[in-house]
Formats: sequence, structure tokens, C-alpha cells
Amino acid sequence: MTATDFTPLASTLGGALIGVAAVILMALNGRIAGISGILGRLLPPYPGTDPVGALVFVLGLTAAPLVYAAFAGAPFAQTVSDDAGLMVVAGILVGFGAGLSGGCTSGHGVCGLARLSPRSAVATAIFMATGFATVFVMRHVLGS
Repeated sequence: MTATDFTPLASTLGGALIGVAAVILMALNGRIAGISGILGRLLPPYPGTDPVGALVFVLGLTAAPLVYAAFAGAPFAQTVSDDAGLMVVAGILVGFGAGLSGGCTSGHGVCGLARLSPRSAVATAIFMATGFATVFVMRHVLGS
């Protein structure tokens, strides 16, 4: 079983930065910071969208751990499965879930809950319950 370090300061700072980024995106662009929607704006045909802004946002998400590592002077640690088939299935399931719920965990969980959206509260509860069940099955039933 993989242990996760308890990092309340880093987690609080990271959460605050996500919140600030969501507020800035809403204030300056009138858009909700849902990653699946932002990523979707990079795929044609979507007239009237801002693909350059979406690309900059996605590049920022990608570059953030590298910038952190450069300033911290140490590499970041991220545990990801090395099973390519599992990763493909997980990606498909996440994409299907985001499409079915009309958004992703960032759009519903961060922005939707902050706007007191009942739809986002239901979607977030389902995301969380599914995540809990997945971890339980993977760790306690399948033993991986």
C-alpha cells in the first residue's frame, strides 16, 4: 500500500492557489475553471471560444510541478500507475463521467460548490463516492 505524507501547509496553500485561479478566470473571462471544459476548448470545432487562453491554462497546469521543483530544489513526487491499459481505461471512464455529469471535479467541486449549485453538489458527491469505492476495491479487494 502506498502511504501519503500529511502535508497540511502545502495542501492549504495549493487549495488557496486553485481558488484564486478560479476566481481570476471567472472575474476576467466569465468562465468556470473546469479542466474538462477548458481542455475541450482546444478541440475543434468550437467557434467563439478562446483556444489560446485554454492552451495557456493547460500549459500552466503542466508546467506547475516543474516550476515547483525548480524553486524547491527537489523533484516532486507523484505516484502514477505504470500499467498503460489501466491508465487508458481510467482515462475513458473519467472522460465518460465528466461528459455524463456535464463537468469535472474542478468545475463542479471547486467552482460549482462555491456557487452553491445543487447540481454540482450531487455531481461532487457521486465523484467522491466513486473515488472512495475505487480505492477500496483496488486496495482491499484486488490488493494493488
